[in-house]
Amino acid sequence: MPRRPVAVALFALTSAASAAAQQRPRPGEGRQPEFPPPSILEYRPRTTLVVPAHPVPRARFPVVDLHGHPPALISADVIDRVGGAMDALNLGVMVNASGSSGDRLKRQLDAVRASGYVDRFVMFAGLDLRNVGPGSGERIAAQLEADVRAGAVGVGEIGKGFGLSHRKTDGTRLALDDPELDPVWQAAARLGIPVLIHVADPAEFFAPIDFQNERWLELALFANRRYHDRARFPAFEELMAERDRLLARHPGTTWVLAHLGWHAHDLARLGRMFDSLPNLYAEVGAILYDLGRQPRVAREFFIKYQDRLLFGKDAFQPDEYPYYWRVFETEDDYFDYYRDYHAFWKLYGMGLPDVVLKKVYYGNALRIIPGIPRSAFPD
Repeated sequence: MPRRPVAVALFALTSAASAAAQQRPRPGEGRQPEFPPPSILEYRPRTTLVVPAHPVPRARFPVVDLHGHPPALISADVIDRVGGAMDALNLGVMVNASGSSGDRLKRQLDAVRASGYVDRFVMFAGLDLRNVGPGSGERIAAQLEADVRAGAVGVGEIGKGFGLSHRKTDGTRLALDDPELDPVWQAAARLGIPVLIHVADPAEFFAPIDFQNERWLELALFANRRYHDRARFPAFEELMAERDRLLARHPGTTWVLAHLGWHAHDLARLGRMFDSLPNLYAEVGAILYDLGRQPRVAREFFIKYQDRLLFGKDAFQPDEYPYYWRVFETEDDYFDYYRDYHAFWKLYGMGLPDVVLKKVYYGNALRIIPGIPRSAFPD
């Protein structure tokens, strides 16, 4: 007990010293460069760091790309070209998540069945969510059932226009949890197929475009990614609230959040969703920049939720897949991301255990998607 005042005094002194250090001007503070500063596009410093590097051109285990967007699979030449790239990368199966329906879906299914890659592609069905009005839910659900009978094995990718910009027949914005669409999600549950849904975009796209926004360059380059105008677009958290109500209202439907639900920068938030929603899964397309800058936290998250995470790439660019393999499979330090307007920082390897890699790469997809060919996978 007598030592407690001493400890309190030491804590107070340490806190005071820390506060003083924060107030003290830092070296160079307030100074201006003697030379003309480069633009944000011109400054590309070369690192002097010399560390081991282990590029991974081919995944250690076969992979299901749950979020694939290959060219339309309607000709033998296209299928052969995409299939050849998949062979080199060790992609066992690609899910075409571009969302075909009706005759277009059937044409692609027929082309794949006639190809030498019949066991390498499966199709998700698209949903027409434009101009929703009374009776639309039953109509869309009936088309979904027809597409599944034709050979579709899931729903999606439901694009970000749903919730963000789609309008109903009365002119109002179509909310994600609009009850008119309940028959669609009930049909997916009844059919036993997953729903891949892309809600919103990164939270920074909805924030002011100022110099504190870490996606400033991307927003400056791409006008169609700017959602900060509340007169035109709902807020990010408004969309998240609608999404969460939708997921909770349909516990029998298997949901897959595209892009980790745009929560890769806040994995604890996604973890809380996993804890409360046993029907929820998520895939990693287009958010590698956030996983690779927090390799220790991300590794523990992937280990904890190894039964809920799936591989997805989004854009079909064969030269970009090896960055995923390297982040997931190695413990490499400080290497480039493939799109520098997404991230000014470097990536680090997560070094995932093989048991986790197998589940993320293919095991979880085989479990939740009926009808995926299994010949490409070891168990």
